[in-house]
Amino acid sequence: MMRTRTVDVVIVGGGPGGLAAAQGARQAGAEKVLVLEREDRVGGILNQCLHDGFGLVHYRQALTGPEYAHRARQEALAAGADLVTGAMVTKLTPQRQLTSVTRQGLLTCQAGAVVLATGCRERTRGAIAIPGTRPAGIYTAGTAQNLINTKNLMVGRRVVILGSGDIGLIMARRLTLEGAQVLCVAEQRPLPGGLERNVSQCLYDFSIPLHLSCTVTKIFGAKRLEGVELSQTDPQGRPIPGTGRRMDCDTLLLSVGLIPENEIGAQAGICLDETTNGAVTDPFLQTSVPGIFACGNSRRVMDLADFVTIQGQTAGGNAARFLQGQPLTPMPPETANAMAKGLPQPGVTTCVRCPKGCRVTLTPEGQAEGNDCPKGEEYAKQEATAPRRVLTTTLKIAGGGLLPVRSAAGLPKDRLMQAMEILRRLPPLPSPVALGAAAWKDPFGLGIDLVATGEPAVPR
Repeated sequence: MMRTRTVDVVIVGGGPGGLAAAQGARQAGAEKVLVLEREDRVGGILNQCLHDGFGLVHYRQALTGPEYAHRARQEALAAGADLVTGAMVTKLTPQRQLTSVTRQGLLTCQAGAVVLATGCRERTRGAIAIPGTRPAGIYTAGTAQNLINTKNLMVGRRVVILGSGDIGLIMARRLTLEGAQVLCVAEQRPLPGGLERNVSQCLYDFSIPLHLSCTVTKIFGAKRLEGVELSQTDPQGRPIPGTGRRMDCDTLLLSVGLIPENEIGAQAGICLDETTNGAVTDPFLQTSVPGIFACGNSRRVMDLADFVTIQGQTAGGNAARFLQGQPLTPMPPETANAMAKGLPQPGVTTCVRCPKGCRVTLTPEGQAEGNDCPKGEEYAKQEATAPRRVLTTTLKIAGGGLLPVRSAAGLPKDRLMQAMEILRRLPPLPSPVALGAAAWKDPFGLGIDLVATGEPAVPR
Protein backbone atom coordinates (compact mmCIF):
# COMPACT_ATOMS: atom_id res chain seq x y z
CA MET A 1 0.00 0.00 0.00
CA MET A 2 1.32 3.46 -0.91
CA ARG A 3 0.68 6.37 1.42
CA THR A 4 1.53 10.04 0.91
CA ARG A 5 2.07 12.73 3.53
CA THR A 6 2.91 16.41 3.36
CA VAL A 7 4.85 17.67 6.36
CA ASP A 8 6.83 20.73 7.35
CA VAL A 9 10.04 19.02 8.48
CA VAL A 10 11.14 15.41 8.00
CA ILE A 11 14.09 14.15 10.04
CA VAL A 12 15.92 11.07 8.82
CA GLY A 13 17.21 9.20 11.86
CA GLY A 14 15.87 8.95 15.39
CA GLY A 15 19.08 9.00 17.40
CA PRO A 16 20.04 11.83 19.77
CA GLY A 17 20.56 14.25 16.87
CA GLY A 18 17.27 13.43 15.17
CA LEU A 19 15.24 13.61 18.37
CA ALA A 20 16.81 16.96 19.27
CA ALA A 21 16.14 18.21 15.74
CA ALA A 22 12.48 17.29 16.11
CA GLN A 23 12.28 19.20 19.36
CA GLY A 24 14.10 22.18 17.84
CA ALA A 25 11.85 22.27 14.78
CA ARG A 26 8.69 22.23 16.85
CA GLN A 27 9.96 24.90 19.21
CA ALA A 28 10.82 27.09 16.22
CA GLY A 29 7.26 26.94 14.90
CA ALA A 30 7.08 23.95 12.51
CA GLU A 31 3.64 22.36 12.94
CA LYS A 32 4.11 18.95 11.31
CA VAL A 33 7.42 17.36 12.25
CA LEU A 34 8.08 13.73 11.36
CA VAL A 35 11.00 11.55 12.46
CA LEU A 36 11.69 8.42 10.40
CA GLU A 37 13.75 5.80 12.25
CA ARG A 38 14.66 2.46 10.66
CA GLU A 39 15.02 0.54 13.94
CA ASP A 40 12.16 -0.66 16.14
CA ARG A 41 12.71 2.13 18.67
CA VAL A 42 14.22 5.58 18.62
CA GLY A 43 17.43 6.40 20.46
CA GLY A 44 19.93 5.07 17.97
CA ILE A 45 23.17 3.59 19.25
CA LEU A 46 22.38 4.82 22.77
CA ASN A 47 20.02 1.90 23.32
CA GLN A 48 22.90 -0.58 23.31
CA CYS A 49 25.36 1.61 25.29
CA LEU A 50 24.72 0.38 28.82
CA HIS A 51 27.65 2.29 30.35
CA ASP A 52 27.23 5.63 32.07
CA GLY A 53 28.94 8.94 31.34
CA PHE A 54 26.38 10.34 28.87
CA GLY A 55 24.59 13.61 29.61
CA LEU A 56 27.32 15.41 31.56
CA VAL A 57 27.21 18.39 29.18
CA HIS A 58 23.55 18.59 28.16
CA TYR A 59 21.79 17.33 31.30
CA ARG A 60 24.56 17.99 33.85
CA GLN A 61 24.10 14.43 35.08
CA ALA A 62 25.82 11.12 34.37
CA LEU A 63 23.36 8.88 32.50
CA THR A 64 23.57 5.53 30.78
CA GLY A 65 22.86 5.37 27.05
CA PRO A 66 19.30 4.05 27.49
CA GLU A 67 18.56 6.73 30.10
CA TYR A 68 19.79 9.47 27.74
CA ALA A 69 17.74 8.00 24.87
CA HIS A 70 14.61 7.93 27.06
CA ARG A 71 14.97 11.60 27.98
CA ALA A 72 15.54 12.61 24.36
CA ARG A 73 12.48 10.64 23.24
CA GLN A 74 10.26 12.15 25.92
CA GLU A 75 11.40 15.67 25.02
CA ALA A 76 10.64 15.12 21.32
CA LEU A 77 7.20 13.71 22.12
CA ALA A 78 6.45 16.51 24.57
CA ALA A 79 7.33 19.03 21.84
CA GLY A 80 4.72 17.42 19.56
CA ALA A 81 6.86 15.52 17.07
CA ASP A 82 5.59 12.40 15.29
CA LEU A 83 8.05 9.50 15.75
CA VAL A 84 7.75 6.63 13.26
CA THR A 85 9.91 3.54 13.79
CA GLY A 86 10.54 0.66 11.42
CA ALA A 87 10.75 3.20 8.57
CA MET A 88 13.72 2.77 6.22
CA VAL A 89 14.26 5.80 4.00
CA THR A 90 15.30 4.61 0.54
CA LYS A 91 15.16 7.80 -1.52
CA LEU A 92 15.58 11.56 -1.11
CA THR A 93 15.34 14.06 -3.95
CA PRO A 94 16.69 17.64 -4.13
CA GLN A 95 13.03 18.74 -4.04
CA ARG A 96 12.85 17.23 -0.52
CA GLN A 97 10.63 14.30 -1.42
CA LEU A 98 11.35 11.14 0.58
CA THR A 99 10.35 7.51 0.09
CA SER A 100 10.52 5.07 2.97
CA VAL A 101 9.59 1.44 3.51
CA THR A 102 7.42 0.97 6.60
CA ARG A 103 5.46 -1.85 8.18
CA GLN A 104 2.33 -0.50 6.50
CA GLY A 105 3.96 -0.28 3.06
CA LEU A 106 5.63 2.52 1.13
CA LEU A 107 5.40 6.03 2.55
CA THR A 108 6.13 9.07 0.39
CA CYS A 109 6.65 12.39 2.15
CA GLN A 110 6.84 15.84 0.63
CA ALA A 111 8.74 17.95 3.13
CA GLY A 112 9.28 21.66 3.33
CA ALA A 113 12.68 20.99 4.88
CA VAL A 114 14.75 17.91 5.75
CA VAL A 115 17.27 17.21 8.50
CA LEU A 116 19.77 14.41 7.98
CA ALA A 117 20.57 12.83 11.36
CA THR A 118 21.76 9.53 9.94
CA GLY A 119 24.72 9.04 12.25
CA CYS A 120 27.73 6.95 11.30
CA ARG A 121 28.83 3.38 10.67
CA GLU A 122 31.87 1.37 11.72
CA ARG A 123 34.91 0.62 9.61
CA THR A 124 35.14 -3.09 8.88
CA ARG A 125 37.97 -5.53 8.24
CA GLY A 126 37.63 -4.83 4.53
CA ALA A 127 38.22 -1.12 5.11
CA ILE A 128 41.58 -1.75 6.78
CA ALA A 129 42.55 -4.74 4.60
CA ILE A 130 43.81 -7.28 7.15
CA PRO A 131 45.09 -10.27 5.14
CA GLY A 132 44.34 -13.90 5.94
CA THR A 133 41.37 -16.26 5.97
CA ARG A 134 37.74 -15.31 6.52
CA PRO A 135 36.58 -17.29 9.57
CA ALA A 136 33.72 -16.62 11.97
CA GLY A 137 34.57 -14.70 15.11
CA ILE A 138 35.51 -11.30 13.66
CA TYR A 139 33.18 -8.47 14.67
CA THR A 140 33.12 -4.74 14.74
CA ALA A 141 32.99 -3.54 18.35
CA GLY A 142 29.52 -2.03 17.92
CA THR A 143 28.12 -5.25 16.48
CA ALA A 144 29.50 -7.21 19.42
CA GLN A 145 28.04 -4.64 21.80
CA ASN A 146 24.63 -5.01 20.18
CA LEU A 147 24.72 -8.81 20.33
CA ILE A 148 25.69 -8.89 24.01
CA ASN A 149 23.65 -5.98 25.35
CA THR A 150 20.41 -6.38 23.42
CA LYS A 151 20.32 -10.01 22.28
CA ASN A 152 22.10 -11.82 25.12
CA LEU A 153 24.53 -13.48 22.68
CA MET A 154 28.15 -13.91 23.79
CA VAL A 155 30.59 -13.37 20.91
CA GLY A 156 33.56 -15.36 22.23
CA ARG A 157 35.77 -16.36 25.16
CA ARG A 158 39.36 -15.45 24.19
CA VAL A 159 39.27 -11.98 22.67
CA VAL A 160 41.72 -9.61 21.02
CA ILE A 161 40.56 -6.03 20.44
CA LEU A 162 42.12 -3.91 17.69
CA GLY A 163 41.72 -0.19 18.33
CA SER A 164 41.77 1.79 21.59
CA GLY A 165 39.01 4.29 20.98
CA ASP A 166 36.38 4.52 23.68
CA ILE A 167 34.12 1.83 22.21
CA GLY A 168 37.01 -0.64 22.09
CA LEU A 169 37.97 0.14 25.69
CA ILE A 170 34.38 -0.11 26.91
CA MET A 171 33.91 -3.46 25.19
CA ALA A 172 37.10 -4.76 26.84
CA ARG A 173 35.45 -4.12 30.21
CA ARG A 174 32.05 -5.42 29.15
CA LEU A 175 33.44 -8.70 27.82
CA THR A 176 35.54 -9.20 30.95
CA LEU A 177 32.53 -8.65 33.19
CA GLU A 178 30.61 -11.21 31.12
CA GLY A 179 33.30 -13.84 31.72
CA ALA A 180 35.46 -13.59 28.60
CA GLN A 181 39.25 -13.28 28.71
CA VAL A 182 40.38 -10.16 26.87
CA LEU A 183 43.94 -11.04 25.91
CA CYS A 184 44.92 -7.51 24.89
CA VAL A 185 43.94 -4.27 23.22
CA ALA A 186 46.23 -3.44 20.29
CA GLU A 187 46.62 0.15 19.08
CA GLN A 188 48.40 1.10 15.86
CA ARG A 189 49.39 4.53 17.21
CA PRO A 190 51.83 5.29 20.04
CA LEU A 191 49.03 6.53 22.32
CA PRO A 192 45.51 5.24 23.00
CA GLY A 193 42.67 7.08 21.28
CA GLY A 194 40.15 6.90 24.12
CA LEU A 195 39.67 8.88 27.30
CA GLU A 196 42.17 8.50 30.12
CA ARG A 197 39.30 7.50 32.42
CA ASN A 198 38.39 4.63 30.08
CA VAL A 199 41.97 3.40 29.81
CA SER A 200 42.08 3.38 33.60
CA GLN A 201 38.62 1.97 34.35
CA CYS A 202 38.27 -0.43 31.40
CA LEU A 203 41.83 -1.78 31.09
CA TYR A 204 43.85 -1.05 34.21
CA ASP A 205 41.00 -2.04 36.54
CA PHE A 206 41.02 -5.54 35.00
CA SER A 207 44.74 -5.90 34.21
CA ILE A 208 44.08 -6.03 30.45
CA PRO A 209 47.30 -5.47 28.47
CA LEU A 210 47.48 -2.46 26.12
CA HIS A 211 49.93 -2.90 23.24
CA LEU A 212 50.78 0.46 21.64
CA SER A 213 52.37 0.86 18.19
CA CYS A 214 50.95 -2.56 17.42
CA THR A 215 48.41 -3.87 14.92
CA VAL A 216 46.88 -7.06 13.54
CA THR A 217 48.63 -8.17 10.34
CA LYS A 218 47.17 -11.62 9.72
CA ILE A 219 44.13 -13.77 10.49
CA PHE A 220 44.34 -17.52 11.19
CA GLY A 221 41.53 -20.05 11.13
CA ALA A 222 39.15 -21.88 8.81
CA LYS A 223 35.58 -22.07 10.11
CA ARG A 224 36.29 -20.21 13.36
CA LEU A 225 39.03 -17.74 14.21
CA GLU A 226 42.02 -19.51 15.74
CA GLY A 227 44.44 -16.65 16.19
CA VAL A 228 45.87 -13.37 14.93
CA GLU A 229 49.33 -12.09 14.13
CA LEU A 230 50.34 -8.94 16.02
CA SER A 231 53.11 -6.76 14.59
CA GLN A 232 54.82 -3.61 15.82
CA THR A 233 54.32 -0.44 13.79
CA ASP A 234 56.67 2.38 12.85
CA PRO A 235 55.98 6.10 13.58
CA GLN A 236 53.83 6.24 10.42
CA GLY A 237 51.68 3.32 11.62
CA ARG A 238 53.11 0.83 9.12
CA PRO A 239 53.81 -2.76 10.27
CA ILE A 240 57.50 -3.49 10.84
CA PRO A 241 58.59 -6.64 8.97
CA GLY A 242 59.85 -9.45 11.17
CA THR A 243 58.04 -8.31 14.33
CA GLY A 244 54.95 -10.51 13.92
CA ARG A 245 53.92 -12.87 16.71
CA ARG A 246 50.91 -15.13 16.86
CA MET A 247 48.29 -14.83 19.60
CA ASP A 248 45.74 -17.61 19.83
CA CYS A 249 42.15 -16.36 20.23
CA ASP A 250 38.63 -17.19 19.10
CA THR A 251 37.36 -13.62 18.65
CA LEU A 252 38.67 -10.37 17.17
CA LEU A 253 36.86 -7.09 17.78
CA LEU A 254 37.57 -4.18 15.45
CA SER A 255 37.31 -0.68 16.89
CA VAL A 256 39.05 1.10 14.06
CA GLY A 257 37.03 4.21 13.36
CA LEU A 258 33.65 5.51 12.23
CA ILE A 259 32.39 6.88 8.92
CA PRO A 260 29.48 9.36 8.56
CA GLU A 261 26.44 7.67 6.97
CA ASN A 262 25.33 9.76 3.99
CA GLU A 263 24.03 7.54 1.21
CA ILE A 264 20.58 9.14 1.38
CA GLY A 265 22.00 12.66 1.29
CA ALA A 266 24.21 11.76 -1.66
CA GLN A 267 21.08 10.78 -3.62
CA ALA A 268 19.84 14.34 -3.21
CA GLY A 269 23.14 15.73 -4.44
CA ILE A 270 24.52 17.18 -1.21
CA CYS A 271 28.28 17.79 -1.14
CA LEU A 272 30.30 15.33 0.92
CA ASP A 273 33.77 15.71 2.36
CA GLU A 274 36.00 13.49 0.21
CA THR A 275 38.11 12.46 3.20
CA THR A 276 35.53 11.81 5.90
CA ASN A 277 32.29 11.24 3.91
CA GLY A 278 30.68 13.83 6.18
CA ALA A 279 28.00 16.19 4.90
CA VAL A 280 29.45 19.61 4.10
CA THR A 281 27.35 22.34 5.72
CA ASP A 282 27.38 26.10 6.06
CA PRO A 283 27.47 27.87 9.47
CA PHE A 284 23.71 27.23 9.77
CA LEU A 285 24.04 23.45 9.28
CA GLN A 286 22.48 23.69 5.81
CA THR A 287 23.97 21.44 3.15
CA SER A 288 24.72 22.45 -0.44
CA VAL A 289 21.07 21.65 -1.32
CA PRO A 290 18.75 24.40 0.01
CA GLY A 291 16.34 23.18 2.64
CA ILE A 292 18.34 20.05 3.51
CA PHE A 293 20.22 20.30 6.80
CA ALA A 294 22.59 17.89 8.57
CA CYS A 295 23.75 17.48 12.14
CA GLY A 296 25.85 15.34 14.44
CA ASN A 297 27.77 12.33 13.19
CA SER A 298 26.42 12.64 9.65
CA ARG A 299 28.56 15.82 9.45
CA ARG A 300 31.53 14.80 11.57
CA VAL A 301 32.01 12.01 14.07
CA MET A 302 31.68 13.66 17.49
CA ASP A 303 33.05 12.79 20.92
CA LEU A 304 29.82 12.94 22.89
CA ALA A 305 26.11 12.38 22.29
CA ASP A 306 25.58 15.67 24.15
CA PHE A 307 27.26 17.58 21.30
CA VAL A 308 25.11 15.75 18.75
CA THR A 309 22.02 16.87 20.68
CA ILE A 310 23.13 20.51 20.68
CA GLN A 311 23.70 20.45 16.91
CA GLY A 312 20.41 18.66 16.32
CA GLN A 313 18.44 21.36 18.11
CA THR A 314 20.05 24.02 15.91
CA ALA A 315 19.52 22.06 12.68
CA GLY A 316 15.86 21.40 13.48
CA GLY A 317 15.26 25.01 14.43
CA ASN A 318 16.85 26.23 11.21
CA ALA A 319 14.77 23.80 9.15
CA ALA A 320 11.65 25.44 10.60
CA ARG A 321 13.05 28.94 10.02
CA PHE A 322 13.86 28.03 6.40
CA LEU A 323 10.19 27.20 5.87
CA GLN A 324 9.09 30.47 7.42
CA GLY A 325 11.57 32.60 5.52
CA GLN A 326 13.22 33.70 8.76
CA PRO A 327 16.94 34.32 9.33
CA LEU A 328 18.81 31.16 10.26
CA THR A 329 20.69 30.77 13.54
CA PRO A 330 24.41 29.96 13.43
CA MET A 331 25.30 26.63 14.94
CA PRO A 332 27.16 26.65 18.27
CA PRO A 333 30.96 26.61 18.06
CA GLU A 334 32.36 23.21 17.14
CA THR A 335 32.61 21.32 20.40
CA ALA A 336 35.18 18.80 21.59
CA ASN A 337 35.42 16.73 24.72
CA ALA A 338 37.40 18.53 27.42
CA MET A 339 38.27 15.31 29.20
CA ALA A 340 41.85 14.18 28.69
CA LYS A 341 42.64 11.41 26.20
CA GLY A 342 45.61 9.09 26.16
CA LEU A 343 47.55 7.28 28.87
CA PRO A 344 46.71 8.05 32.49
CA GLN A 345 49.54 9.89 34.22
CA PRO A 346 50.99 8.36 37.41
CA GLY A 347 49.67 10.11 40.47
CA VAL A 348 47.07 12.07 38.49
CA THR A 349 43.33 11.43 38.65
CA THR A 350 41.06 12.66 35.87
CA CYS A 351 37.81 13.72 37.53
CA VAL A 352 34.66 12.38 35.86
CA ARG A 353 32.09 14.31 37.88
CA CYS A 354 31.64 17.05 35.23
CA PRO A 355 32.64 17.71 31.60
CA LYS A 356 35.76 19.70 32.54
CA GLY A 357 37.65 16.52 33.37
CA CYS A 358 40.09 18.22 35.74
CA ARG A 359 43.40 16.44 36.32
CA VAL A 360 43.75 16.30 40.07
CA THR A 361 46.83 15.43 42.14
CA LEU A 362 47.03 14.92 45.89
CA THR A 363 49.92 16.42 47.84
CA PRO A 364 51.71 14.35 50.51
CA GLU A 365 49.55 16.21 53.01
CA GLY A 366 46.41 14.97 51.23
CA GLN A 367 45.47 18.31 49.67
CA ALA A 368 44.04 18.38 46.13
CA GLU A 369 45.62 20.42 43.34
CA GLY A 370 44.34 21.03 39.82
CA ASN A 371 40.63 20.79 40.58
CA ASP A 372 38.20 23.61 39.80
CA CYS A 373 35.60 22.57 42.37
CA PRO A 374 35.21 20.44 45.53
CA LYS A 375 33.92 17.50 43.46
CA GLY A 376 37.39 17.02 41.99
CA GLU A 377 39.01 16.78 45.41
CA GLU A 378 36.30 14.40 46.63
CA TYR A 379 36.71 12.16 43.58
CA ALA A 380 40.53 12.11 43.74
CA LYS A 381 40.51 11.16 47.42
CA GLN A 382 37.99 8.42 46.78
CA GLU A 383 40.11 7.03 43.93
CA ALA A 384 43.18 7.07 46.18
CA THR A 385 41.56 5.27 49.11
CA ALA A 386 38.44 3.33 48.11
CA PRO A 387 37.68 3.53 44.37
CA ARG A 388 34.12 2.72 43.37
CA ARG A 389 32.49 1.97 40.02
CA VAL A 390 28.88 2.05 38.82
CA LEU A 391 28.05 -1.42 37.50
CA THR A 392 25.97 -1.50 34.32
CA THR A 393 24.67 -4.71 32.78
CA THR A 394 21.45 -6.47 31.75
CA LEU A 395 19.07 -8.85 33.53
CA LYS A 396 17.00 -11.54 31.85
CA ILE A 397 13.22 -11.26 31.92
CA ALA A 398 11.08 -14.40 32.17
CA GLY A 399 9.57 -15.13 28.79
CA GLY A 400 12.38 -13.39 26.91
CA GLY A 401 13.99 -9.99 26.83
CA LEU A 402 16.79 -8.12 28.55
CA LEU A 403 16.42 -5.22 30.95
CA PRO A 404 19.31 -2.70 31.12
CA VAL A 405 20.23 -1.92 34.72
CA ARG A 406 22.85 -0.11 36.78
CA SER A 407 23.83 -0.09 40.41
CA ALA A 408 22.18 2.79 42.27
CA ALA A 409 25.60 3.79 43.59
CA GLY A 410 29.20 2.83 42.96
CA LEU A 411 30.39 -0.60 44.07
CA PRO A 412 33.89 -1.16 45.44
CA LYS A 413 36.13 -1.62 42.42
CA ASP A 414 37.48 -4.94 43.67
CA ARG A 415 33.94 -6.34 44.03
CA LEU A 416 32.82 -5.93 40.40
CA MET A 417 33.66 -9.45 39.21
CA GLN A 418 32.10 -10.95 42.35
CA ALA A 419 28.99 -8.82 41.78
CA MET A 420 28.63 -10.17 38.24
CA GLU A 421 28.88 -13.74 39.56
CA ILE A 422 26.05 -12.97 41.98
CA LEU A 423 23.90 -11.59 39.17
CA ARG A 424 24.49 -14.66 37.01
CA ARG A 425 22.91 -16.82 39.74
CA LEU A 426 19.77 -14.72 40.02
CA PRO A 427 16.56 -16.05 38.42
CA PRO A 428 15.02 -14.07 35.53
CA LEU A 429 12.84 -11.14 36.50
CA PRO A 430 9.16 -12.17 36.45
CA SER A 431 8.25 -9.05 34.45
CA PRO A 432 9.77 -5.79 33.17
CA VAL A 433 10.48 -3.00 35.64
CA ALA A 434 9.73 0.68 35.05
CA LEU A 435 12.67 2.94 34.32
CA GLY A 436 14.20 4.20 37.56
CA ALA A 437 12.60 1.49 39.69
CA ALA A 438 14.57 -1.15 41.59
CA ALA A 439 14.90 -4.36 39.59
CA TRP A 440 16.59 -6.12 42.52
CA LYS A 441 16.83 -4.88 46.08
CA ASP A 442 20.39 -5.04 47.45
CA PRO A 443 21.53 -8.18 45.57
CA PHE A 444 25.15 -7.71 46.70
CA GLY A 445 24.54 -7.24 50.42
CA LEU A 446 26.00 -3.72 50.26
CA GLY A 447 22.79 -1.73 50.58
CA ILE A 448 22.88 -0.89 46.86
CA ASP A 449 19.95 -1.71 44.58
CA LEU A 450 19.99 -2.51 40.87
CA VAL A 451 17.90 0.09 39.02
CA ALA A 452 16.26 -0.24 35.60
CA THR A 453 17.76 2.22 33.10
CA GLY A 454 15.62 1.67 30.03
CA GLU A 455 13.00 -0.33 28.19
CA PRO A 456 13.52 -4.07 27.79
CA ALA A 457 15.22 -5.26 24.62
CA VAL A 458 13.45 -8.25 23.12
CA PRO A 459 15.85 -10.41 21.05
CA ARG A 460 14.49 -11.27 17.64
